[in-house]
Amino acid sequence: MINFIGITNDHHLEKNSSIENVDFMSFKWYWVDFSEATDEEMQHLSTTFHFHPLAIEDCIQKFQRAKLDYYREYTFFVTHTVHEEDNEIKKQEVDFFISESYIITFHKKPSMEITKVWNLLLAQDNLEKWDPYYVFYEILDKIVDNYFPIIYKIEDELESMIKKTESKSMDQLMDDLFETRNMLLNLLHIVNPMRDLLYRMLNSHHLNLNRIEERKVYFNDIYDHLLKLSEMVMTNREVTADIRDSYLSLNSHQTNKVMKTLTIITSIFAPLTFIAGIYGMNFKHIPELAWDYGYFISLGMMVVIGSLMLIWFWWRGWFK
Repeated sequence: MINFIGITNDHHLEKNSSIENVDFMSFKWYWVDFSEATDEEMQHLSTTFHFHPLAIEDCIQKFQRAKLDYYREYTFFVTHTVHEEDNEIKKQEVDFFISESYIITFHKKPSMEITKVWNLLLAQDNLEKWDPYYVFYEILDKIVDNYFPIIYKIEDELESMIKKTESKSMDQLMDDLFETRNMLLNLLHIVNPMRDLLYRMLNSHHLNLNRIEERKVYFNDIYDHLLKLSEMVMTNREVTADIRDSYLSLNSHQTNKVMKTLTIITSIFAPLTFIAGIYGMNFKHIPELAWDYGYFISLGMMVVIGSLMLIWFWWRGWFK
């Protein structure tokens, strides 16, 4: 599907024109959105707008790294939106061709961010401040803002992991932890390239922007958000590493407690087993077997030995 909005020189808005028949020169600037475009519709990128084949190839191929490329008459941007699906981070590529007279957006799946800005532009009464780079700013701002809820959800999950340490098995805790670390890693691979893209854009001398200082304030705000996002992702990855180390230390501590308990039990029963083993042998002549009170004496010896060993272990601090 190809959608069109055109802004005339007197700041009037025209929409729903077919790009096969529209006179692009009659507009001050225009926005063409390629949403889930067919192969036939994608041909307009080369036949109607004459974009570079490498830029068109980047649109068609999946999962390009976020970047910008400078061409003589326009700038090409690759960005990524994110959403969560089945506890996995899913990203979608959104591409932009931008000049002073147009913005072309290209995405293979519906984009919530582009839809919001599209409807926002249609609802405007005053279009004087709007132009291609302002549309780009609005879309990019919403793309970056949608990163934050995912980060906040991950932070809530980390807090829940810490609180539920005693109610879950160690295997379940470690599975949840590594799943969260994987989500953070995927998010890091999205946020950092976007951050680098904004840094390159803000420090570029190739972009021909009107009211450049005002624009830089807008885009610098997005860059600050991306810096914060990058720091949050890295901090949360460090938190997951700390939780992992805590889990392993706790598991080791619990294992040591179990081994200590088993060692105490084994140490107490070793001499008792020794006594029972001697008098349980099948030799015919064992003098003590003829004693009238031999059974009670052996039991008493076992009780005394066991009690003395318990007292000694307690004195040595093994029960602390």
